[in-house]
Amino acid sequence: MFYKHIYKLGSFIRNPSKSKHLDFLQKSNDWPLTKLQQYQLLKLKEITNYAFEKSNYYNNYYTKSNFHPSQILSLDDLKKIPIIKKEDLIKYNSQIHTVFKGKKFLASTSGSSGQSLKFFRDESADSFNRAVLEKNYLWYLINPWERNGYFWGFNFSFFEKIKTIFFDSLQNRFRVFSYDKVKLIKFVNKLSKASYVHGYSSMIYQVAKLINEKRLPKPKKIKMVKGTSEKIYESYHDEVIKAFGSKIISEYGAAESGIIAFECPEGKMHVNMEGVIVEEVENEIIVTNLHMKSFPIIRYKLGDYIELSSNSSCKCGRSHILLNEVTGRIGSNVYGYNGIYPSLVFYYIFKNLSNKHFLKLNYQITQKKKGNLLFRIEEILNQNQIKKLNNEVIKYFGSDIEFSLQMGCEIISGNEKLKSFISYI
Repeated sequence: MFYKHIYKLGSFIRNPSKSKHLDFLQKSNDWPLTKLQQYQLLKLKEITNYAFEKSNYYNNYYTKSNFHPSQILSLDDLKKIPIIKKEDLIKYNSQIHTVFKGKKFLASTSGSSGQSLKFFRDESADSFNRAVLEKNYLWYLINPWERNGYFWGFNFSFFEKIKTIFFDSLQNRFRVFSYDKVKLIKFVNKLSKASYVHGYSSMIYQVAKLINEKRLPKPKKIKMVKGTSEKIYESYHDEVIKAFGSKIISEYGAAESGIIAFECPEGKMHVNMEGVIVEEVENEIIVTNLHMKSFPIIRYKLGDYIELSSNSSCKCGRSHILLNEVTGRIGSNVYGYNGIYPSLVFYYIFKNLSNKHFLKLNYQITQKKKGNLLFRIEEILNQNQIKKLNNEVIKYFGSDIEFSLQMGCEIISGNEKLKSFISYI
């Protein structure tokens, strides 16, 4: 009860509008698709008008592009709105910000793509995002104040570390951001009373392996294992299920966009339609936040490859549009001797190995020279499996790429998000 009261008090002080948003989300949870889309259109008109009137950047950008919010008559009219990129958010940061008078919080992105962004998020948008999380947790019968383990980093300066530990304690949370075996075992011992674990999926996987290999006591009360920020590889699930009794479920979002999609207990990724509009343009996600007024995010190219589902049917009964795949971060190009290829190719190579040959691999690929790749694989492959991998590589690259293979590698993230492809070119 102590942590429940602390959570309620903290929410009341920081996010006074959260309870209103949560009430709304619990009602809209069962809306049919047509009603959800009607709501999206209403909010789209509202946010585009607001951005046009209150943001110097959007006013100028839309005027130069011959777009006016009055042209939005249906969701299909989204295509009339020009797309923005992260470089725009950084370069024109002050101009994008509106003269918003209400309560705001400073937010920032991780900078894992090489570009860090800082912006102000208004209280209502922040509260809406937190309400979305709370609603999604309820799908798993979890309240946010329950005991939880967190796989996440923090500022390692002495005072920042003390501050982080203090606020973690208030949130009934304990964390680890180290592959040191002693620290990980200490973390595992704390999991006996935890209801859920969340954070970097690569670290969740490593802890699951440690539990299984060392025959450590398996946590019995875990109701949800949630991976964020990194791609969840198929190869992770067997170890995680064995250790925690549940596979890693996916939460997809970004600091600047808010929560985009969340996996339900039936294993489907439901788009947060009340909070965002998601488009798939040439395999890339274009996202519009429907609530943030202090720093509007409208038709934003986030930098991920995705695949939207053609239908929204799910056994859980929700009608929200489904996200089939977050296929990976749009990264550096892959250079052959003669050609250039998107890094998305690796997603299809390893997806084919999993789907056609039941070969689920944990991998990382690096390139230091054109025409040459290094495949680092955690598993030990036999000659037949190596042949299958080689055939898939040839299928996509032909003779334009040669690769060497290292097996039995430990694929870990270090002090940043795990990247499946790293280019030094």
